[in-house]
Formats: sequence, C-alpha cells, structure tokens
Amino acid sequence: MEEGLLGLNVARGKRLRVLCLGAHSDDIEIGCGATLLALAGRRPRPEFRWVVWSAAGDRKREAIRGAKKFLGPAAVEAVRVHEFRDGYFPAQFAEIKEAFESVAREFRPDIIFTHARDDRHQDHRVVSDLTWNTFRRQLILEYEIPKWDGDLGRPNLYVPVSKAMAGRKARALLSVFGTQRAKDWFSEETFLGLMRLRGMECRAVDGHAEAFYARKVTLPL
Repeated sequence: MEEGLLGLNVARGKRLRVLCLGAHSDDIEIGCGATLLALAGRRPRPEFRWVVWSAAGDRKREAIRGAKKFLGPAAVEAVRVHEFRDGYFPAQFAEIKEAFESVAREFRPDIIFTHARDDRHQDHRVVSDLTWNTFRRQLILEYEIPKWDGDLGRPNLYVPVSKAMAGRKARALLSVFGTQRAKDWFSEETFLGLMRLRGMECRAVDGHAEAFYARKVTLPL
C-alpha cells in the first residue's frame, strides 16, 4: 500500500479514484479547485469523475471548460453534465437519486468532494444528502462556497495550497465562468480572501488553504 493525499491508502499500482460532485457549473471549481489542481498534477495521475447536476446552454459549456481547465488531460472521459432544473432539486429528488445510483454503479471512488450539508442553497443540500445516501465506504469531504447567504461555518480539515496555486484557481474561475462575472461576490478578491483566511486558520506555510468538513473518517491501525 502507498499513502497518498489525506492519508488515503491506495494499493500499489492502483490509481486514486476521485469523484467531484457539483450542483451547478462552477461549484466544484469554487469549492475545491486548488485541491483538484494539485491532485491532477500528481503521478500517477488520479482517475476522475466530474459530475455537474444542473447545467444547460452556456452553463453546460462552462462546466466542460471548467473541468478541462482544472483537470487538464485528466478531464478526458471524466465529465458528466445533467440538466436538472436549477433551484428545484428538492422537487426532483427521485430523479436525481436515480442518477446518483447510476454514478455509483459505473464508478467506485476512493474520495468524494461534494457540497456541505449545512449549505443554505437547497440544490447544494440535496446533492450533499444524496452523496451520503449513495456512498457508504468512501472518504467524503464537503467543500464550502461563499455567497450572500452567509453560511460559512467551522470546517475541520484543511488542504494547504501554494500562493501560486491559489492565484491560479482564482484566475481560472474568472476566465471560464463569464456568465457569473456580473455577480458582486464572484471576484478574485472573494476567492483569494477565503483561501487566505483558511490558510491562516491552519497555519499553512504559504498562507493559503482550502477547507472541508470531514464528518466521518476511518482510521485503520
């Protein structure tokens, strides 16, 4: 066995398998983009599955571009984009659950990045709940998204990132998601500010980090 990122034990010769779940285009990139940039640069490169549950038209094109921007060559065959109605996930729960079961049948991840359970956006909460409902043996890390609702909490797991990687994430978000630039919170200052705050909390060497909620972690001894 080889110890990888976050202490995950992966059988020698086996690639780490990473599942990224986002309700909308840009959720994954905002929540864990810097961590994914670091993972995509590892050797051997992990196998990714990148699922966006609501994206159509320009937003679908942005979802695909975002995955390519953050995963590079690893994005090939990784992206799955659905078109469930934005803002109405609770009313589409059964259909989304069926789609989750389909993901679980075709991909067995070692680690999952998903929305935080206490996120105030209803679509985000449905994705988080269905992640836990569907996957029972994987490490699940819930990412955070800054927004008007003011629902940032107290995460308990940090991934330090370099200042250069933090900047790369922020610039990529602005370059890919043109449909979101008019939002007052969608700015380089917001993304860098949150990573700087989390970097301070974990005393990251380079001053920046992404933070997650790790609600259940198995510690094999």
